[in-house]
Amino acid sequence: MIITHVQDDGTERRVDTDDLSALEAAAIEEATGEPWRQIEAQLQAQDPTAMRAVLWAFLRRTEPDLDFEKFDVPGWRRRLRARVTRAEIDEALTNVMRQALAKSEDSTIDMLAPHLRKLADDPDDVDAALDGLGKGHLARHRTDSGD
Repeated sequence: MIITHVQDDGTERRVDTDDLSALEAAAIEEATGEPWRQIEAQLQAQDPTAMRAVLWAFLRRTEPDLDFEKFDVPGWRRRLRARVTRAEIDEALTNVMRQALAKSEDSTIDMLAPHLRKLADDPDDVDAALDGLGKGHLARHRTDSGD
């Protein structure tokens, strides 16, 4: 997942959880008291503690004494967001595709696509992933305006 932080000067800092080391992920788990799988779910739900923890882990690379309990992001609703990457979209759709194929249904994929578009760093990645899975008929039409 990509965490975007709008800094005080208006610039965006983007960090990708794929770039975390195992020790950094463990530090996030320790700081939050949650296992990594739960942290990933919380990131998808835009949980402020999870997003703050990921940002904190990256900032500790240059500020090793940064204390998680004191690290804050004022105005977090405007300044922090988590988005899924194309690889994560591919993984989610592949898993849903397996389940849908077992039931010969497209409805599960059709229900997941709008959620993935909302979370996607680039919403067009969802349609590209659907095309890649042979489910291009479920891609939103280019003339559709709603997310």
